[in-house]
Amino acid sequence: MTTANLPESCRQLIDLQRGVLARWQAPEMGLDWGAIRWQLESGRWMPLQRGVYATFTGKPGWEAVCWAAVLRAGPEAVLSHQTAAELDGLTTARSPVIHVSVPLSKRAISIPGVRLHRSVRLADARHPSRTPPRTRIEETVLDLTQTAKSIDGAFGWLCQGCGSRLTTPDVLLAALAKRPKVRWRAILLSALDDIGDGANSVLELHYVRDVERPHRLPRARRQAKMTRSSGRIYLDNLVDRYRTCIELDGKAAHPVTERWRDIARDNASAVDGLITLRYGWSHVIERPCQTAAQIAAVLSQRGWTGRPTPCGLSCPLGRS
Repeated sequence: MTTANLPESCRQLIDLQRGVLARWQAPEMGLDWGAIRWQLESGRWMPLQRGVYATFTGKPGWEAVCWAAVLRAGPEAVLSHQTAAELDGLTTARSPVIHVSVPLSKRAISIPGVRLHRSVRLADARHPSRTPPRTRIEETVLDLTQTAKSIDGAFGWLCQGCGSRLTTPDVLLAALAKRPKVRWRAILLSALDDIGDGANSVLELHYVRDVERPHRLPRARRQAKMTRSSGRIYLDNLVDRYRTCIELDGKAAHPVTERWRDIARDNASAVDGLITLRYGWSHVIERPCQTAAQIAAVLSQRGWTGRPTPCGLSCPLGRS
C-alpha cells in the first residue's frame, strides 16, 4: 500500500477502511484530486467503484469490496441484509451481490455488483460503531424476514438470530414495533413469543403452532434441562407431568455418531421413566393432525384425562 506520504489522518482512515478511500472523503483528509490522480496514473492505486479507490494493487479482499460498495453509495449508506448478516456472523453463505441500504430520499443510482435497498428509517437502523457501516443485528434479521420467499424462510432468520445469541426475542420485538409496515407482522410476533419460550428452530415453531397448540395438547416445557451422570442435556419438548419427551429432528440424514448419541439419550431417558417420541418434517408439516393424535394417545396412556381438540373441520381428530 502506497500511503507513506499521505497525512496521518488519511492513513488512519485508509487503514480502517481496508485500504479503500472515496473521493468524497479526500478533502476532509487534506488530500486533493491531483494527488489521487497521480496515484492512479502511476499505477500505485486502482479504482474499485466510480469515485472509490484501492490504495493498493492486486485483487481486493471481501471487506475491501464491501467498503468500496458502501462508500460508493454515499456517506449515509450502510451495508445491510445478507451482507450485514455475513459480517456479523449470522450466516456463512456468501451473497453473490453486496447489499447496501440508502435513505429513501437518495437519488437512485446503479452500482456494479451491488443491490440497493431504500429505507425510511436508516438512521435508527444503523449500528452506531461497527465497521464497515452496517445495520444493527436486529434490523438485519428483520430486513431478511421481509425479503424471505416464504414464512418458513422468515422463521429461519428469527431462529438463527436468537439461536446464535446475536440478538434476543425482546430486542427483535422492540425493533419490530418501530416498523410501520411489516409483512407477516402478526405471525412474526407470535413466532418471537414462541422463540422466547424456547423454540429454537423452524421445525420446533411448526410443532408448537401446528401440532401442540391447535389440538390443545398439554403444553410442553421447551429446551428442558436435564442433568445426568454423563452431563447436562436439553430436551426439545418435555411434558413433565406425563413424563413424555417430544424430540424434533429437521435433518434429512444423520451422521452415524449423532444417530447413536440419540439412541443412547433415549435409552437414558427410559431409565428415568421418560418415553421419547421423535418426529421429523413430514410428521409435523405434512401430517400435524395425525402426529397430534399419536401424541395424545401416548399421553392418555400415561395419565392424561383430557382429549385433543380438532384444529378445523377437516381435522381427522374431529371424526372420532
